[in-house]
Amino acid sequence: MREEFQAELTELSRLLVTMAEGVRAAMRKATSALLKADRDAAELVVERDVEINHLYRQVEQKVCDIIARQAPVASDLRAVVAALHISADLERMGDLAEHVAKTSLRRHPSPAVPAELRPVFKQMSEVADRMAEKITGVLAEPSVEGAKELETEDDIMDDLERALFKVLLSDDWPYGAETAIDGALLGRFYERYADHAVNSGQQVIYLITGEPVG
Repeated sequence: MREEFQAELTELSRLLVTMAEGVRAAMRKATSALLKADRDAAELVVERDVEINHLYRQVEQKVCDIIARQAPVASDLRAVVAALHISADLERMGDLAEHVAKTSLRRHPSPAVPAELRPVFKQMSEVADRMAEKITGVLAEPSVEGAKELETEDDIMDDLERALFKVLLSDDWPYGAETAIDGALLGRFYERYADHAVNSGQQVIYLITGEPVG
């Protein structure tokens, strides 16, 4: 029974790593679509969000099966519950990448963001990509130190969002309210993507230490 349980935990971990890889790829492609007005890339992100949702349902089902058949306790139960929380955060990260892609599609064939905003979104996407890479790593090889690094990256993302709003709210903003609203929403998508990565990292810390974080 113990060997079977460990095999199921290994499968849960594999599913989470696959989800993390998927949401990283989704946001990279969504950003490319956003900055290059690439309709094909944006549509691919939207189509593939179904795959991330399917992985999430697989994690949910496996967690239910493990609890029903194995009745885990203590650290074993912690591992199962953490997996469920992490999968929910990863699923939401996939949704946020989809939102970026849909914003690009809504403005196509025009670029969704003016040239003045592209540098900050490029920086936000680079932070998001580093965070997705880090969460993939700590899911594959759990590490308190690696998980804590996500909070530093999140601080950088928050600074970038503040810089974005400073531009959008400046008196000499030339593009009108609609473009400003799009910019603000896009900034929020990246910021929330980072927040969910941090949440996932906190679950990894909880799994390792048994101490709630946040």
